[in-house]
Amino acid sequence: MTKSIHALYPISGNPPSWGHADIMERAARIFDHVTWALAVNPTKTYLFSPQERMDMMGEYIRHFGLNNVTVAEYQGATVRYAQKIGASVIVKGVRNPLDLQAEMEQAQGNHNIDSSIETVALFTSPRYSVINSTLIRELALLGEDIEPYVIGSVAKKVREILRAKGIAAGPAR
Repeated sequence: MTKSIHALYPISGNPPSWGHADIMERAARIFDHVTWALAVNPTKTYLFSPQERMDMMGEYIRHFGLNNVTVAEYQGATVRYAQKIGASVIVKGVRNPLDLQAEMEQAQGNHNIDSSIETVALFTSPRYSVINSTLIRELALLGEDIEPYVIGSVAKKVREILRAKGIAAGPAR
């Protein structure tokens, strides 16, 4: 009997980028099932609602045609959510040495809570290594093109949401 491996890939994704999607798609090729989960920190302020961000995440899943990835949202400790959904692996994307250090520290903390859940780091593809949600938000708020950083349908959603909130600045697209 083959063991099915369920992986959890948590992001804050405000908004989700090609970098996030790259890790998600690669994880989907490695693991039997991936829960691409939106980590919601109630002490943080987000430009996009959890539902808006999960809708954006779904755009990437449809783009790649994946049937072994589901989108979810959670609050609290990532390792506790992994336990709740039966994931035996937590996937983390690493862009640079700073990410690596932070993810190593978090992995150790998670291991101390539940040593049966492994953390697997996937290195970001070089073309996505400088993308971050802060850059994308700042460019979008200035009315600049964000399509190099997000899928076209997400760029459209971002523009629509900002327009609806009356906070889009810069030239119209």
